[in-house]
Amino acid sequence: MQNLSNVLLIGNGTLPGAALLERLARQATFILAADGGADKARAAGIQPDLVIGDLDSLASAPEQVLRVPRQDNTDLEKALDWLTAHRAGRVCIVGSVGGRWDFSIGNFLSVYSYLPALDIYFAGDGWKIYPLVQDTQKAVRPGARVSLIPFTACTRVNLSGTQYPLTNAQLALGHTGRTLSNCAQQAQITVQFESGFMLLYIED
Repeated sequence: MQNLSNVLLIGNGTLPGAALLERLARQATFILAADGGADKARAAGIQPDLVIGDLDSLASAPEQVLRVPRQDNTDLEKALDWLTAHRAGRVCIVGSVGGRWDFSIGNFLSVYSYLPALDIYFAGDGWKIYPLVQDTQKAVRPGARVSLIPFTACTRVNLSGTQYPLTNAQLALGHTGRTLSNCAQQAQITVQFESGFMLLYIED
């Protein structure tokens, strides 16, 4: 039976360096590649447990492939659909940014409909990005840069553990001056809010 408690999802964008990628692969209970992400994974010495997508960017098909031919969603969304249907837990996404910026921005937005059913975060060299629709606490390195980026209006936002905390703040789409380039003061930060969708960026 598949253990989907800690999934590494590999996309077809720019992958992190070998040290981080290997560490994430070791920690994962299941490795899922979205289409051409399988080629990049195997080039890095990582064998996915399953490849999913319309297979239009896959150079050679491995044994464990699930072809989803529909063209009205991305390969990342196809992978997240499958993970949601199989009740996965935490999902770390790599290879989702870099290359084409339209896909990079779209990937950050497309995870919204999968929250909070999946516990999703994006990882790269020196950073993590958590899409948020509910309260969270995250371990951080004191002194690390922390930013909140609202993708909708976010109401009654509280942020603690940082140099510039927030108390019952109203964050508007397009106004990030108050929430960019904050600094962690403790080993844990807490984000609480009533409604909205935002990205939490943490320097790793």
